[in-house]
Amino acid sequence: MSATTTTRGGVSRALTDGWVCTKRNLIKIKRVPEIMVFVLLSPIMFVLLFAYVFGGAIDVGPGLDYKEFLIGGIFAQTVVFGATFSGAAMAEDMQKGFIDRFRSLPMARSAVLIGRTGADVVYNVLSLIIMALTGLFVGWRAHNGIPKMLAAFALLLVFAYAISWVMAWVGLIVPSVDVINNASFIVIMPLTFVSNAFVPTDSFPAVLQKFVEWNPVSSLTQAVRELFGNLPDKAPASDAWSLQNPVVYTLIWVVIILAVFVPLSVRAYQRATTK
Repeated sequence: MSATTTTRGGVSRALTDGWVCTKRNLIKIKRVPEIMVFVLLSPIMFVLLFAYVFGGAIDVGPGLDYKEFLIGGIFAQTVVFGATFSGAAMAEDMQKGFIDRFRSLPMARSAVLIGRTGADVVYNVLSLIIMALTGLFVGWRAHNGIPKMLAAFALLLVFAYAISWVMAWVGLIVPSVDVINNASFIVIMPLTFVSNAFVPTDSFPAVLQKFVEWNPVSSLTQAVRELFGNLPDKAPASDAWSLQNPVVYTLIWVVIILAVFVPLSVRAYQRATTK
């Protein structure tokens, strides 16, 4: 058998086994319905809270209501937080000994990770649907047509998928679910709030503006707003290349994250299952 055939067979097996693991993680929703409560209610809460509590206090520029400016940022924040399910689930499986059981099965070593991160995509799809409907209710509209709107949703899901691999790796190296929850909060909270997700970039102090401009959450939010057509009229142009080319910059981050954390996660999984 040639090396090419072996490689193709390995990839095919990993994807097939990964799909089985994805279904296993989705079936878990029936047994733990509280997961869906968080997935569906949290986006609604954030949209309504920011739209009606802060909407009248923040000026985002002429020609745009804050609710339209907000939705792109809420989308970005929610899918990034939704990607943390992978870390918590991997830490829980480690703690309960499920990883050792998976190791004894005739399956690809990467299948558990593929299944876990794949389930996060499904959770995030549901979150985006709920957020979009809630956004329509509060007055948000996508002005650039359906193709660009779908491209914005696809970019959100791709970025969130990359973050899922980061969280999966963390979940494999920490000792408990509590640690991954605290660790993800400490990292993701600054990334989402010290960004342009909720306020314009020029509202930050000069010291923070550079970080905001090159923060990948900012470029994701900027890209989504551009694709939705939710930028203010005559919005001040940023000199940062990251915000002038937000789609490209976000995809660069996706490639870097996947290139680094997919092998790191697989290696951590292999080490964890040999203990």
